[in-house]
Order: sequence, then C-alpha cells, then structure tokens
Amino acid sequence: MQIKNLAVNLSDNKSLVEIAAKHLNISIKKISNVKILRKAIDARRRHGSEIKFIYNLDVELIGEEIVKNKYKSSKNAIFHVTHTEFKPVVVGFGPAGMFAALTLAKAGLNPLIFERGADVDNRQKAVDKFFSSGDLDTNSNVQFGEGGAGTFSDGKLTTRLNDELMTDIIETFVEAGAPKEIRYLQKPHIGTDKLRIVVKNIREKIIALGGKVFFNAQMTDIEIKDGAVKAIIINNEQRFETDSIFLAIGHSARDTYETLMKRGVEMEAKAFAIGVRIEHPQEIIDRAQYGIDAGNPKLPVADYMLTFKDEVNRRGAYTFCMCPGGQVVAATSELGGVVTNGMSNFKRDSGIANAAVLTTVSPTDFTDFGYDALCGMRFQRYYEKLAFELGDRDYRAPVQTVGDFLSGRVGSIQFLTTPTYPIGFKAVDLHNCLPNFVTTTLEVSLKAFDGKIKGFAGEGVVMTGIETRTSAPCRILRSKDDYQSVNTKGLYPIGEGAGYSGGIMSSALDGMKAAMSILRYNDK
Repeated sequence: MQIKNLAVNLSDNKSLVEIAAKHLNISIKKISNVKILRKAIDARRRHGSEIKFIYNLDVELIGEEIVKNKYKSSKNAIFHVTHTEFKPVVVGFGPAGMFAALTLAKAGLNPLIFERGADVDNRQKAVDKFFSSGDLDTNSNVQFGEGGAGTFSDGKLTTRLNDELMTDIIETFVEAGAPKEIRYLQKPHIGTDKLRIVVKNIREKIIALGGKVFFNAQMTDIEIKDGAVKAIIINNEQRFETDSIFLAIGHSARDTYETLMKRGVEMEAKAFAIGVRIEHPQEIIDRAQYGIDAGNPKLPVADYMLTFKDEVNRRGAYTFCMCPGGQVVAATSELGGVVTNGMSNFKRDSGIANAAVLTTVSPTDFTDFGYDALCGMRFQRYYEKLAFELGDRDYRAPVQTVGDFLSGRVGSIQFLTTPTYPIGFKAVDLHNCLPNFVTTTLEVSLKAFDGKIKGFAGEGVVMTGIETRTSAPCRILRSKDDYQSVNTKGLYPIGEGAGYSGGIMSSALDGMKAAMSILRYNDK
C-alpha cells in the first residue's frame, strides 16, 4: 500500500518502519519493506509546532487484509490489488511500455514484456551498421528496440502536461543514471548517449522486481474471443495466455496496425505532420537567442520553436523536435523508404542545429490512399518510397539548399553545413517527394521564419528529406475511464503508437496511468 502525506516531527528519531507501523496501528512484523516515494519539508511552525518531514511511503505488508479493512475509507491510503488472473503483458519497450511495466512490477504483478527489437547494446550495433552500410534491420533500428524511438533522439523531457506523476518519472530517470539537473531545468534533456544507459538500468530494475523482458520478440498475432483478449502470439511461434495486454507498439509498427485491423480492433485515421529536416550552424541559433552573449560558456546551446499560419492556403507550418548541437539520422524501419529524424548527445556539441520543418496533414489529405484507419500509413509509405527513389535506392537522402528550393533551381551543393545524414545524400528537387500543398506551405513558411531568425532561410542552408514519422498515422480507440480498447476488453493501447501521446514524458505518463487502471484503489 501507499501512505500519503505522513507528517513526522524533526525530533522523531524512530525508523520509517516503526513510524509506518504506528500510523497503521499494526506490529512492525507485519511490514516487510518501506520505500520513500516523496519527501518534503514543512517549516511553517504553525502555533509553535516543530518542523516536519512530509512523506509519501510505499509499504509492503504481510497479512494486508487486516489493514485494508481498517483503512478502507482513508483518502491517504492506496492499495494495489490486481483483478487479473494471468500475468499482464506489455508489448513494446519504449517510454510507455517501460513505465507501464515498471508500474506493474512495483505492484507485484510480474509482467511479461515483449520487444520486437534488440536490447540497447545490440540495437546500437544494428543502427551503426545501417548508418555505415545501408544494411537495414527492420526490427532493430532508430524506431524499434529497447527504449523505443526516443532512445535515438535529443532525449527531451519537456511536456505541457501538469501531473504529479511527472516527478516520479523524473526521479526514475535520475535513479537510472540521468543527469540530476533534469530535476530543475526548465527544458531538461538526457541526450541519446545517456538514454542508452538509462533504459538499460530501468530494464534491470523491472527484472529485479519480478518482470521478464524478452527481446527480438515481436507480437505477430493476438487472440480475441467474445470481445476480450485471450492470448498473444510471439514470432509466429509462442503463445502466451493473458487477459491484459498493454500495447505500446510505437508509431512505426505498421505490421502490427494491420494485424489489429484484421482482428477487428477499432481504430481511426488521425492527423500527423510531414516535411523536411533543416540544418544550421549552431552559432546562428545562438546569436538569434543570446545576441552579443552568444558563446558565453555559462549559456547552453540555444534552441527554437517557430510557427506560421499561411492565410492564403489556410495551412500552417511549424518546427518540431529541434536538436541543438545534434545531427540528422536515418530513421526508416521499412525496406525501400527514406525517413529522417534528429538526435543529440547530452553535451549537444556537434556545432550544428537541426529541426523538422513540418506541415500538418489530415485524413482529408489521404483519400487517394483509402478511407479506412490506415490510409495515413499508406500516405506516409508512398512519399517515403519517393524519397528512396530520389536518393538512388540505396538509402541516401534527397537534399536541397533553401536557395534552390525557393528559386526552382536544382543541384547546388554549396552547403552552409555539410548534411549530417549518415548514409549519404543526393542533391535533388525536394518538391518531387512531398505533396504540392506541403511544399507550397514550406516555401512561404521558410521566408516567414527567416524574419524571426536571421539566416534561417539562407541560400546555402541545407534541407534533408523527408520527415514523416512525427506521430502515429492512426489512433487505437480506447475508453477515457479505464484505458481499455472500446471493443476489446483487456487491451490497453498506450503511448505514441496508440495515438495518445507525443514525446518521452507524455508517453511514460500514459503508460503509468494505464497500468494503474488495472489496480483497484480502495478510495474509488
């Protein structure tokens, strides 16, 4: 159980086990372990009282039925009691799956976690091989593998959500090796280099708590009977019976989307965004942000976020996933497609800034690709293949200078910075691998952005195509109350792949809350 808001006087020297036992009015022999979830100080000294520590405690009990009966009406006691008959299953080990699994493991439910890609060390080898040779592993790449797509990113931990569980997520990252400064920075980030260590340590914690993690283990089918989950099939071979599956598949699991549609799980197409990656010398961005103080060692490398609405064609553009001091990466997960993304190490010291410049696309733009839930996915695939063709079919990326893009020229290679996309590049016309309405919007927006950051649309600034995996192209419909699929009991679609989050923090939170929804709370 958890005890919330437990006040302890500064002068109280008893152990937390003794304090918890006294609070619950039970013998200390009934407590097997006490863990501090949160500790704060109340120094108000009202009416001459002592300074107090305010604790939230996780208390493991022996014979907890007695305590539950006594505290069944307490708002400050939360009991973790599972209703599930089988071990819960987590599919995918990105932020949503990782924190769902950690929450389930902490509650003693011994979850089974299946990740289609490799562990982070072997995943890194597969990514390095693709970057150096163009030899793609379709299950271990920038999108798939331990840690999810966020492992090869800037590792940003910013979110617009305001939830007390965010502190728990941050503390979990710090305990797993993330920099302590993420506790207080306005724009915290971990960096791809440190994230690889963090995700490995979180995995080990889940295992220590009773969870089991299986790599190179893809969900290839799901058994549904009478509208409820019955079993999961792994690698077309192994069958695991379960009544709860947390589906954290990521936004690029196209084969899994097709399987779910085949099994009748309700889904719908949704909006996302596509565009290009743009790169600048970091000093241009620093000067725009800091002026004459640019380069001061006390200042971090600068970032930016730009938006623009074109009133003529009623479409907008914006920058996304800005990576200061980073590089552009090859992010495809399918053979015969080119996809870009960006990442940075913790120090952000490459000297080059990159970001996506995007236009939103919606289901009304996908009608040439069907009218079902997966029309957006087919739209993505079509333009990724065009980019592959333009790069001469060997995973080189199509690139173009902003000057050429805006003037209708093709072939300039006088780049302000050499493209950092690792496999290589070919100078082409990016208009040939994006929809006309996207390129038209980008042309107008680039000029507007140049008015906000001088040099943003400079003649030699390089753009690399294309970015399509900004978010899921579909949404797996679920209930707002219990996170379950609207028509498949026991199926919990979570994270970016389900269409309910974007980024590391919001995905982690989504996974935690979904996992908590299968625990019964005595105050609900």
